[in-house]
Amino acid sequence: MTKALNQRTAAVIDPILSTHARGYRNSTFISSALFPRVTIPNRSMRVIRFGKEAFRLLNTRRAPGTDKKRVQYGYADDAVSLVQDALEGVVPTEHQEEAESIPGIDLAAGAVNMVLEVVDLGLEYESAQLARNPGAYDANHKLALTGADRWSDPASDPKADFDAAKEMIRRSIGRYPNTLGLGPNAGNALKNHPKIKEQFKYVSKDSVTTDMLAAYFDIKKVVVGAAVYLPETADDSALANDVWGDDAILAYVPETGDNFQVPSFGYTYELKGYPHVEKPYFENRSDSWIYPTKVERRAILTGAEGGFLFQNAGAK
Repeated sequence: MTKALNQRTAAVIDPILSTHARGYRNSTFISSALFPRVTIPNRSMRVIRFGKEAFRLLNTRRAPGTDKKRVQYGYADDAVSLVQDALEGVVPTEHQEEAESIPGIDLAAGAVNMVLEVVDLGLEYESAQLARNPGAYDANHKLALTGADRWSDPASDPKADFDAAKEMIRRSIGRYPNTLGLGPNAGNALKNHPKIKEQFKYVSKDSVTTDMLAAYFDIKKVVVGAAVYLPETADDSALANDVWGDDAILAYVPETGDNFQVPSFGYTYELKGYPHVEKPYFENRSDSWIYPTKVERRAILTGAEGGFLFQNAGAK
């Protein structure tokens, strides 16, 4: 599978496995929908914050010979301060020998995938903590739903809640939100809400989908964060916790791809060349191949005014 390496070459990046790692994504995770991943060239980058210059009504008239007004598009704020997550995947030789007799089993990629699952779950949790933190929003960009206002109650009116939130975002950043992130309970509450089901009863016999929710709320993308986590010391028999809880986050994020200079609710800054997987090494004491994998990145809430937090939206 892979020949043994000496100490001089042990830290060399494996190009095949690194390419695999950069393309790997778990569809359960939704952090990239609210905090799109962008590549930065070095660790000394600073977070780009955005003001309201783009829609401030300025008097740009000037008399001949007078100074011209100036406007700056965004400004450098705090350092990105990337954090590194490192974990090693293990493939015992016994498993390797069994797999070599069955074509198509790639234990190296499997070991890397398991590592990525763990570190990506950490990123998902950290992103959710940022997006769900009511302290990050001003009073106009959050709503704690209680009693009959929660979407799990048939008397609630999610459409009115969304329309008000969308207008608040538009008046704050000059753009309508385009992404809705839902905790699983909030997602189920909307899919089963009588007002929403009534809207689609003549056009579909199927259950309400995220695409149908997007059409109902007139928003481009709806994602449900189904990821769960157990604290590191929790017993295996314990029920896992929902990463995104009962909350919902409405946000504007750019659709222009890998460009951190576009205003956004948030970004995940990732160092160029990462994740990377080092060449595996053999460990005699465990008779196993070891696949060291590292990521350097950080999710940052760059524009809370471009978002709206609904707390306890799916709670009962």
